[in-house]
Amino acid sequence: MGVYINEFGQPLGEIVENWQAPPFPPHVLLAAWDCRVEPLNPAAHGESLWQAFAEDSGALWTYLTSGPFADQAAFGVWLAHAAAQRDPQYYAIVDAATGRALGLAAYLRIEPKAASIEVGWLHFSPALQGTRLATAAMVLMMQNAFALGYRRYEWKCNALNAPSCRAALRLGFQFEGIFRQATLSKGRNRDTAWFSVLDGEWPALSAVFASWLAEENFTADGQQRVALSSLTQQGAAEAAASSLPESQFLA
Repeated sequence: MGVYINEFGQPLGEIVENWQAPPFPPHVLLAAWDCRVEPLNPAAHGESLWQAFAEDSGALWTYLTSGPFADQAAFGVWLAHAAAQRDPQYYAIVDAATGRALGLAAYLRIEPKAASIEVGWLHFSPALQGTRLATAAMVLMMQNAFALGYRRYEWKCNALNAPSCRAALRLGFQFEGIFRQATLSKGRNRDTAWFSVLDGEWPALSAVFASWLAEENFTADGQQRVALSSLTQQGAAEAAASSLPESQFLA
């Protein structure tokens, strides 16, 4: 991005030409690559989500602010509350081939005036983790946000949640730093790791996703031929090389 100097000799960011605030994201179905990202509906998704999450010992709830739940009734109460929210805006991740809901995701901290939106509340069941379907869901949500006109797409997680940090980097997010003592979660301190993708980075990243998600990149048993991380690492390295050096703040 360019830096401009005003009449006082102060540096300013570049003007964003013809920009208008994007709309609040419509809560609609997103679908492609055998994946359906559906607005959360407890009646339609509750049973299969409970079954999918029951395959986990409970460890997958550790870094989330809610759960695990003692029984399906308690889970259902929480799910109904989640589905009624406007922000976060919850979705179920559904396998189009089976119709089973296997995970949850949400848009949150939705700020149209800042053109910033976050993806979070990611809860992938054991059956969803590490699959083409999981990546497709994340790509669909990112694609939708940029198509609506958002300039900044965020991923934040507990800084101790190493799998989530690795997932962000694998998906092409750039690490921005750690907010120390950002909040408390379940009575414990939480340092929060911040990651982002910007609209200017999206075209190249979108092409990478299209290549990786193509059917020919997968074997008959669903194994990837080329790792997504190998395709996103180059972009990450280029972004890091062009980032503002810390020494500039100390000049």
